[in-house]
Amino acid sequence: MAKRQQLRGISDTPDLDVALLLCHCIAKPRSYLYSWPERELDASQEQQFRALLDRRIAGEPIAHILGERDFWSLRLAVSPLTLIPRPDTECLVERAIAMLDGQRAPRVLDLGTGTGAIALAIASERADAVILATDFSAEVLSLAEQNRDTLKLNHVQLVCSHWFESIPAQRFQLIVSNPPYIDPQDIHLIEGDVRFEPKSALVAEDGGMADLQHIISVAPDYLKSGGKLLLEHGYNQAELVRECLRERGFVDVGSQVDYGGNERISWGTWQ
Repeated sequence: MAKRQQLRGISDTPDLDVALLLCHCIAKPRSYLYSWPERELDASQEQQFRALLDRRIAGEPIAHILGERDFWSLRLAVSPLTLIPRPDTECLVERAIAMLDGQRAPRVLDLGTGTGAIALAIASERADAVILATDFSAEVLSLAEQNRDTLKLNHVQLVCSHWFESIPAQRFQLIVSNPPYIDPQDIHLIEGDVRFEPKSALVAEDGGMADLQHIISVAPDYLKSGGKLLLEHGYNQAELVRECLRERGFVDVGSQVDYGGNERISWGTWQ
């Protein structure tokens, strides 16, 4: 009981965390806990569960402890090298799929793919899409490759590139990105799961806008006429992002709220 109270102090979903850790120890789905509530752990399973629970109480993200995270309809391998996929990013995937509606064999570019979450989620819905996903880290890209191969979404190509630097000259109907957008001085960097995530995936200079501005500036060189740029950003950056898009020459600029009601994604069309 004391440990459960400790867990409530650091997790918004303590009961779910406990259930996920239990299922991991007994190698069963969560439905098993409801079907067999009288099941008891053996000594080794109990020892493993207590050790994992202590790690969670210490603040380590549940995704890092389990080595995986569900995103969209996919189960992705994760590691401390990458950003943990968030449910709010599914809003970006939803918008991306809507933007591709009616287009045959669209070409899509995902910048800073990390685990591959965005690219693979789009690929799972559009088997005809030609998708290129990039990351600056070869080690991170190998994790995305592992996820791609496990999910058998082989129409996703992976390239090691810092933003656009190593991308061969070509044009896309859609460019998507969830780049670093947190101000280096933001106090949230010392709270919650982000303490355990790589700062390179979280932090950008110029108040969190540097990478967003760079992508907006260069993206037109890689977009077809009528192509769209779709970006995730901070909860308080939508107005700035829309302004940057318009200044660069994008039209039909707009934003959408996430599941928490914050303007989290913005986009524009290149003419």
